[in-house]
Amino acid sequence: MREVVLAVDIGGTKTAAALADRDDTLLRTEVSATPAAEGPSAVVATVVALAERLLADTGQRLSGVGIGTAGVVNARSGTIVSATDTFADWPGTPLAALVRTGLGAHLIPDALVEVQNDVDAHAAGEYRHGAAYGSASALVVAVGTGVGAGVILDGRAVRGAHHVAGEIAHLPVPGAAHLRCPCGRFGHLEAIGSGIGLHRHFLSLGGDSGIVDARGVAATAVAGDPIARRALDESAAAVGRALAGAATLLDPERIVITGGVPNIGDGWWLPMRAAFRAEAIDALQSTPILPGTLGDDAPLRGAAASAWRKP
Repeated sequence: MREVVLAVDIGGTKTAAALADRDDTLLRTEVSATPAAEGPSAVVATVVALAERLLADTGQRLSGVGIGTAGVVNARSGTIVSATDTFADWPGTPLAALVRTGLGAHLIPDALVEVQNDVDAHAAGEYRHGAAYGSASALVVAVGTGVGAGVILDGRAVRGAHHVAGEIAHLPVPGAAHLRCPCGRFGHLEAIGSGIGLHRHFLSLGGDSGIVDARGVAATAVAGDPIARRALDESAAAVGRALAGAATLLDPERIVITGGVPNIGDGWWLPMRAAFRAEAIDALQSTPILPGTLGDDAPLRGAAASAWRKP
């Protein structure tokens, strides 16, 4: 019987879990709604229930657990440092310890339980198996409901002194001064570059209030609405400018972009790339900016990689 680990991706609306082998291949996957508003105990109970469904009738025990979760994470202790109010009482949660206790006899005696930010797990997945594979360094950026990033330099994840390395969402960017970021400040990238930010920017320009989300704004832009086109261009350009700034600081070998917003297509990618080229210095003009290839599997495969005890 081959060894397996449990990989977990805890998001604000859903939690996915999978059994994975030593190649980070996902063998079985289960998904459940995340009871984020019910507090840490309910979230941990969901993780345990998913694990038990995956292990049912297998006779297997877990060689380790890797978790990617929303929130700022102290990866050394497996504790949540801070989070948005989507998760009730999440800051301060000793997630690794609670999951270890909850899984109990499902774990082998020396099993690792590792916790990291979900975008860091996503970056690890793309770095080990996806669009960043084979590079020495990468900046992996997720642009969806919010904006997040993971940084890998010389093959190692960069966490930072305060566990917030890669928080590109909170870079100040031109054109966002009229929009409030979820952190409470005005003018940050997430306020205009995320899906929610794109929609709010559209409304601030006088766009049709009957259009309820970024997908609607994109469709309206394709149909020729000038306000929607402007909102989409300016939102995408804000991401491009932020990437140019991040690339200047980090000089990654590759930039990989994932998430729902890039799925808009050329209407988003073209103004984003144009803004990057306009801002990036000559030495960075050739930096590849690539779409991610693993989709929703990326954070699970990255989480799985963290769960194996190193020889």
